[in-house]
Amino acid sequence: MSDLIFGAFFPQGWKMDLASIDGAQAKWAKAVEIGLKVEELGYDQLWVYDHFHNVPKPANEAVFEAWTVMAAMSQLTTRIRLGQMVGCNSYRHPSLLAKITSNIDVMSGGRLDWGIGAGWYEHEYTGYGFPFPAPKDRIGMLRECVEIVKSMWSQPSTTYNGKYYQLDGAQCDPKPLQQPHPPIWIGGGGEQLTLRVVAKYADCSNFGGTPEQFAHKCEVLKNHCNAVGRDYDEIRKTWGPEIFVRQTQAELPKTPSSMTSRTMDEWKASHLIGTPDQISERIEVYRKLGCGGLTSWMPDYPSTESLELFATNVIPHFR
Repeated sequence: MSDLIFGAFFPQGWKMDLASIDGAQAKWAKAVEIGLKVEELGYDQLWVYDHFHNVPKPANEAVFEAWTVMAAMSQLTTRIRLGQMVGCNSYRHPSLLAKITSNIDVMSGGRLDWGIGAGWYEHEYTGYGFPFPAPKDRIGMLRECVEIVKSMWSQPSTTYNGKYYQLDGAQCDPKPLQQPHPPIWIGGGGEQLTLRVVAKYADCSNFGGTPEQFAHKCEVLKNHCNAVGRDYDEIRKTWGPEIFVRQTQAELPKTPSSMTSRTMDEWKASHLIGTPDQISERIEVYRKLGCGGLTSWMPDYPSTESLELFATNVIPHFR
């Protein structure tokens, strides 16, 4: 897979990206405006986060929920693919998730990219009353979730007797439009358990990090693919950096994104901060390591300067 795909996040408020706007309706209007601009600018995918409470700490700021955003944008957009990076398995039973994802695929005309992960934000679990199992159990639940959803997408009815979930004749109609099924994106870089689930079930993976860290995760994933008998090259490996782009060096920020406690050098090492030429050079490094796409959040939201400069001055280098 040599062609790069480019996705940008919808500004839901999770990363405090709508805090400067007064009023819930005004926040939603601005979010939709930016979401439509992502499609207009030629990005391949519009992504949402599956979170309820703000980061870096809960702040009673608006956070628009992932699947209701997906439903709305499925009707407001026409071309761009719609995905979740990534859905938290613990927040919805897999049988309900099969129904939601199938509906969104139909409503969007076959544009769903289904992202799923094991979950991690303990404050949300506690706040919303969800149990927070040990990591190995959350990953086991993730594996069973993917098995259930794939079965319900394709079979007239599904009976399932797993360690964590049991179903007796669950039906999912309508079925998704995409065949054999919508692409399955599994996020996370846990080397012993998560990447083994990726190797067995995912069409696309997503993790972050420096080039060295990305290359290491790819090597671990390749080993898991060998162990489960999967063709490593079947899986698109993608990277999820923040992107802050300006035309000149003088316009770039002097301190890291408010969402990170890292130093400026650490922020730059794992993300795309620079001029269009600098960012293009960095992306080429990842492409040569096997990266097949980017799922990016713009830390200058609700400004669209990075979104627009990246689309017009960087993406064309890789088309």
